[in-house]
Amino acid sequence: MSDVRSDSVAVPLSAGVRRRSLLQGTAGILATGLAPFVHAQEKVVLRYLGTAVNQDKAIAEKFKSDTGIELQYVAVTTDDVTKRAVTAPNSFDLIDTEYFSLKKIVPTGNLKGISTKRVKNAGKITSLFTGGTVAGKAVGDQGTAPKKVIFLEGEKSKAFAKAPTEWMSLIPTTYNADTLGIRPDLIKRPIASWAELLNPEFKGKAAILNIPSIGIMDAAMVVEAKGIHKYADKGNMTRAEIDLTIKTLIEAKRAGQFRALWKDFNESVNLMASGEVVIQSMWSPAVTAVRGKGIDCVFQPLKEGYRAWASGFGLPATLSGRKLDAAYEFINWFLDGWAGAYLNRQGYYSAVLDTAKSHMEAYEWAYWMEGKAAEKDIKSPQGVVIAKAGSVRDGGSYEQRMGGIACWNAVMDENNYMVQKWNEFVAA
Repeated sequence: MSDVRSDSVAVPLSAGVRRRSLLQGTAGILATGLAPFVHAQEKVVLRYLGTAVNQDKAIAEKFKSDTGIELQYVAVTTDDVTKRAVTAPNSFDLIDTEYFSLKKIVPTGNLKGISTKRVKNAGKITSLFTGGTVAGKAVGDQGTAPKKVIFLEGEKSKAFAKAPTEWMSLIPTTYNADTLGIRPDLIKRPIASWAELLNPEFKGKAAILNIPSIGIMDAAMVVEAKGIHKYADKGNMTRAEIDLTIKTLIEAKRAGQFRALWKDFNESVNLMASGEVVIQSMWSPAVTAVRGKGIDCVFQPLKEGYRAWASGFGLPATLSGRKLDAAYEFINWFLDGWAGAYLNRQGYYSAVLDTAKSHMEAYEWAYWMEGKAAEKDIKSPQGVVIAKAGSVRDGGSYEQRMGGIACWNAVMDENNYMVQKWNEFVAA
């Protein structure tokens, strides 16, 4: 970015203005809080649309201190992020959205392709996104795997490219692979399969996530694990498959299997911490929050694999000039390591592993990314101990966790029908 400072502007002293009086005058203006015009011109504020989960105050503060560019967070629900992108693309300068929403957004032409030539670390973005592989091995790609939607045919394209191009739809921000959370102290036996969510042994002590497009994927993992049905694509079911999945859930609900259908992160934490629920759909940071209360809780690896999710930054098609430059500056800053390390310490994974590693202590990296026992207590970015020395991260290493993906969050072709049927399950 250009850096025009008021003190570098040439002043013709022959105009009878002595330099000292000019400086005194400038000092006087600054003292009143009225910055010279050139400063006002230089200040850039990026309106950052996304969910509150990804809008971290510490990231905004660090970015501003490093670059002078301000992030103005616009927090809405996951569904509303998509709605804004489709109906009000001029209401934001950066969008942070999930990859599965791209099938709704990209065909509108409201997103600009991000030029990998302007992103310094684009070539280092994890192969999980660009090629669907971890450590050279292909991972499950049912649902909206990022590799299917990360490349566009051109800067102004409304279509996804079938092979890598210069243009990316989103630059990855946070991603992870989800599974069931359990209370091992209350269950007192090994849990190895998604089928356990509907095991009558846990009648009245189980819970499932009440966000239709994600909850139905968890349900499908259970249906397959129980041997009831094998899906061609859990992320894009036929109407008959939706009917079967919902029928299975309704039968379990009527039999009293579920203590709750949760929508809110804190609700999932409270259900688990209280012991009202011993097994449920769960998110990794929620498990960490339960542990933070001194309660044994595990993000349980399961033999059928994980349901993965991923978010990324996108740019509105109309963005140009100084704001476009500032948005690229943010993307480059974000991939440069500080933010990646900050996210890794919360249990997420970062887009460029190398740069994040350079901002982490060796023992932190070994715990979070290599699945090794912690040499020292592991602390959150806020300094709270979240894992004691000697403990191992649930799911093990990055390769084990992300290499064990079975499917990805998705929006189905039959999404409207699915939501209608899901509501029948909630009402049953």
